[in-house]
Amino acid sequence: MIRTALILTLLAAPAFADMGDEDGTLNPEEMTMARVIDNAVRGEVDMMTCAAGYGITKKGEHGKARKVFEACAEAGYTGAMTWMSQLDNNGLGGAYNPDAAAEWDRRAAEAGDPVGKFNYGIALMRGHGVAKDEVAGRTLVDEAARDGLKVAQRLQNADYDLDEVTPDADNWKYAPAF
Repeated sequence: MIRTALILTLLAAPAFADMGDEDGTLNPEEMTMARVIDNAVRGEVDMMTCAAGYGITKKGEHGKARKVFEACAEAGYTGAMTWMSQLDNNGLGGAYNPDAAAEWDRRAAEAGDPVGKFNYGIALMRGHGVAKDEVAGRTLVDEAARDGLKVAQRLQNADYDLDEVTPDADNWKYAPAF
């Protein structure tokens, strides 16, 4: 009799494992992609949640990464802003949108992020997603170089020749539309 009761109790335990009460959920998911995305959607972001967006996008789950990066960017994480720019500039997890890409980089640059300065500087130099302003663009690239960003220093050393830092495969994006 005791043996039967013990067996029934053990068999029923998984059915009750996820039941919660007014104090919360028992045995919540932890350290999963679903948990990271749920946290981001609820606006509960921290460095670990934002860093997980990198792994999610490298996995090819760009729509999910976009949810994480957007929440993190809105919370002020500049690295997430530059990732949102990368997603928008390449049509990953959403439509190709150079205007949105430039805006994310502008926000990161204004917050002092060297990658944001570099990216927005290049956007200004090209007039890609923003009105062309080569002087302002070079100024931002120079700031990124002073901040120690090696690729910005490389662009300076190449006399601001954008082919130095842009793959040939992307030339179609930056060609004049007329």
